[in-house]
Amino acid sequence: MSLRTQRVARLIQRDVATILQQEYAGVTQNMVTVTGVRITKDLGIAYIDVSVFAQSTSEKEAIFQKMVAVSAEVRHSLAAKVRHQLRVVPELRFFLDDSADKQAEMEHLFRKIRAQRSDQDAPDADEEA
Repeated sequence: MSLRTQRVARLIQRDVATILQQEYAGVTQNMVTVTGVRITKDLGIAYIDVSVFAQSTSEKEAIFQKMVAVSAEVRHSLAAKVRHQLRVVPELRFFLDDSADKQAEMEHLFRKIRAQRSDQDAPDADEEA
Protein backbone atom coordinates (compact mmCIF):
# COMPACT_ATOMS: atom_id res chain seq x y z
CA MET A 1 0.00 0.00 0.00
CA SER A 2 1.24 3.42 -0.84
CA LEU A 3 1.47 6.17 1.74
CA ARG A 4 -1.55 7.92 0.20
CA THR A 5 -3.78 4.83 0.39
CA GLN A 6 -2.65 4.18 3.97
CA ARG A 7 -3.57 7.72 4.98
CA VAL A 8 -6.95 7.51 3.26
CA ALA A 9 -7.61 4.12 4.88
CA ARG A 10 -6.86 5.55 8.36
CA LEU A 11 -9.07 8.56 7.64
CA ILE A 12 -11.95 6.36 6.52
CA GLN A 13 -11.51 3.99 9.47
CA ARG A 14 -11.65 6.84 11.98
CA ASP A 15 -14.57 8.62 10.36
CA VAL A 16 -16.68 5.53 9.67
CA ALA A 17 -16.20 4.41 13.28
CA THR A 18 -17.34 7.82 14.49
CA ILE A 19 -20.34 7.81 12.15
CA LEU A 20 -21.42 4.33 13.24
CA GLN A 21 -21.12 5.20 16.93
CA GLN A 22 -22.80 8.58 16.78
CA GLU A 23 -25.33 8.56 13.95
CA TYR A 24 -26.22 4.87 13.71
CA ALA A 25 -26.06 3.79 17.35
CA GLY A 26 -29.66 2.52 17.11
CA VAL A 27 -28.87 0.31 14.14
CA THR A 28 -25.58 -1.04 15.47
CA GLN A 29 -26.63 -0.95 19.14
CA ASN A 30 -23.12 0.37 19.96
CA MET A 31 -21.75 -3.13 19.49
CA VAL A 32 -19.66 -2.46 16.39
CA THR A 33 -15.96 -1.72 16.14
CA VAL A 34 -14.18 -0.86 12.91
CA THR A 35 -11.09 -3.07 13.08
CA GLY A 36 -9.49 -2.19 9.78
CA VAL A 37 -9.85 -0.67 6.33
CA ARG A 38 -8.27 -1.79 3.09
CA ILE A 39 -8.62 0.44 0.07
CA THR A 40 -7.98 -0.15 -3.62
CA LYS A 41 -5.12 1.66 -5.35
CA ASP A 42 -7.51 3.90 -7.27
CA LEU A 43 -9.30 4.80 -3.99
CA GLY A 44 -12.56 3.56 -5.50
CA ILE A 45 -13.52 0.85 -3.01
CA ALA A 46 -12.95 0.69 0.73
CA TYR A 47 -13.17 -2.74 2.35
CA ILE A 48 -14.15 -2.14 5.96
CA ASP A 49 -13.66 -4.88 8.55
CA VAL A 50 -16.05 -4.61 11.47
CA SER A 51 -16.24 -6.62 14.65
CA VAL A 52 -19.69 -7.09 16.15
CA PHE A 53 -20.04 -7.92 19.84
CA ALA A 54 -23.20 -9.95 20.43
CA GLN A 55 -24.37 -12.89 22.51
CA SER A 56 -25.28 -15.20 19.63
CA THR A 57 -24.19 -15.69 16.06
CA SER A 58 -27.68 -14.91 14.77
CA GLU A 59 -27.76 -11.62 16.70
CA LYS A 60 -24.32 -10.75 15.34
CA GLU A 61 -25.42 -11.50 11.79
CA ALA A 62 -28.61 -9.43 12.22
CA ILE A 63 -26.66 -6.38 13.41
CA PHE A 64 -24.18 -6.81 10.55
CA GLN A 65 -26.99 -7.04 7.97
CA LYS A 66 -28.57 -3.85 9.35
CA MET A 67 -25.23 -2.13 9.00
CA VAL A 68 -24.83 -3.31 5.40
CA ALA A 69 -28.34 -2.00 4.67
CA VAL A 70 -27.38 1.52 5.78
CA SER A 71 -23.99 1.52 4.02
CA ALA A 72 -25.19 4.03 1.40
CA GLU A 73 -26.25 6.41 4.15
CA VAL A 74 -22.93 5.90 5.94
CA ARG A 75 -21.13 6.73 2.70
CA HIS A 76 -23.19 9.91 2.37
CA SER A 77 -22.29 10.93 5.95
CA LEU A 78 -18.65 10.09 5.24
CA ALA A 79 -18.75 12.32 2.16
CA ALA A 80 -19.82 15.25 4.32
CA LYS A 81 -16.89 14.64 6.69
CA VAL A 82 -14.13 14.16 4.11
CA ARG A 83 -15.31 16.50 1.36
CA HIS A 84 -12.18 18.66 1.68
CA GLN A 85 -9.74 15.74 1.72
CA LEU A 86 -11.10 13.50 -1.05
CA ARG A 87 -12.58 14.27 -4.44
CA VAL A 88 -14.54 11.03 -4.64
CA VAL A 89 -15.70 9.03 -1.64
CA PRO A 90 -15.00 5.34 -2.17
CA GLU A 91 -17.71 2.73 -2.25
CA LEU A 92 -17.98 1.10 1.18
CA ARG A 93 -18.04 -2.68 1.49
CA PHE A 94 -18.41 -4.09 4.96
CA PHE A 95 -16.96 -7.43 6.06
CA LEU A 96 -17.52 -9.21 9.34
CA ASP A 97 -14.26 -9.60 11.27
CA ASP A 98 -14.51 -12.71 13.41
CA SER A 99 -10.89 -12.78 14.54
CA ALA A 100 -11.91 -12.18 18.18
CA ASP A 101 -14.10 -15.30 18.06
CA LYS A 102 -11.28 -17.31 16.52
CA GLN A 103 -8.87 -16.05 19.16
CA ALA A 104 -11.25 -17.06 21.96
CA GLU A 105 -11.66 -20.50 20.38
CA MET A 106 -7.88 -20.95 20.15
CA GLU A 107 -7.44 -19.89 23.79
CA HIS A 108 -10.07 -22.45 24.79
CA LEU A 109 -8.23 -25.18 22.88
CA PHE A 110 -4.89 -24.22 24.47
CA ARG A 111 -6.43 -24.33 27.96
CA LYS A 112 -7.88 -27.74 27.18
CA ILE A 113 -4.48 -29.03 26.00
CA ARG A 114 -2.75 -27.64 29.13
CA ALA A 115 -5.34 -29.33 31.35
CA GLN A 116 -4.83 -32.66 29.57
CA ARG A 117 -1.06 -32.39 29.90
CA SER A 118 -1.24 -31.54 33.59
CA ASP A 119 -3.59 -34.51 34.13
CA GLN A 120 -1.11 -36.80 32.37
CA ASP A 121 1.83 -35.48 34.42
CA ALA A 122 0.02 -35.86 37.76
CA PRO A 123 -0.15 -39.73 37.79
CA ASP A 124 3.59 -39.95 37.06
CA ALA A 125 4.33 -38.00 40.24
CA ASP A 126 2.16 -40.37 42.31
CA GLU A 127 3.93 -43.49 40.91
CA GLU A 128 7.37 -42.18 41.92
CA ALA A 129 6.35 -41.76 45.56
